[in-house]
Amino acid sequence: MSRISPQPRDGASPNVLEAYEKIFGQRDPVAEPGTSTGTPGDWWTTWGRVPGILDVFGHFTGSTVDPKLKSIAIMRTGYGCQSQFVFSQHCKVGRFVGLAEEKIAAIPYWAVSDAFDANERAVLAYVDATIFENGRVHDRVFDALRAFLDEEQILMLTYAINMYRFHATTTRALKMEYDNVPDRIVEIPSPATPGVVQDWQSWQWAQVKD
Repeated sequence: MSRISPQPRDGASPNVLEAYEKIFGQRDPVAEPGTSTGTPGDWWTTWGRVPGILDVFGHFTGSTVDPKLKSIAIMRTGYGCQSQFVFSQHCKVGRFVGLAEEKIAAIPYWAVSDAFDANERAVLAYVDATIFENGRVHDRVFDALRAFLDEEQILMLTYAINMYRFHATTTRALKMEYDNVPDRIVEIPSPATPGVVQDWQSWQWAQVKD
């Protein structure tokens, strides 16, 4: 469950109801959560609290960037930003637009994979520079993009990367969808018996409260 109370159908604005209809049909997604892809659906019900923001998310949908390239970029963004939700959902999108399974599987280790062609590697390098180097993109990376994307397409790709960087960050911050998980970085207490190796993979430590 999101850290923000969800917006039920009752009292939702017309544009939010329209979005709910597309995703959930006639159900109240708060009383009966769940989407066709298996997520709880609370990304929608959380942002449903602020209809204007939800409108902004859907305002720009046109793009002339190859859908496979865009999917590769968004998957890598989700992975790099450590968002299970963004990464998982866009693996499905990539599959829908015809991306090969070996490419979907290789997104986490693309730099040492032979699955990607030169254009795809340029897109992945651009994502990494945007995400991991905070936009410090080397000229050689940008020149590689210019070789096959026009200026409008580069802007569209940049928008997509940063929009899904935002989604990845906020789903983690607000504990929405598949990012509603315990924090893994916690202290593992010393064992009662010295020398006994603790099970550091157990989620039980994350449940300990101050």
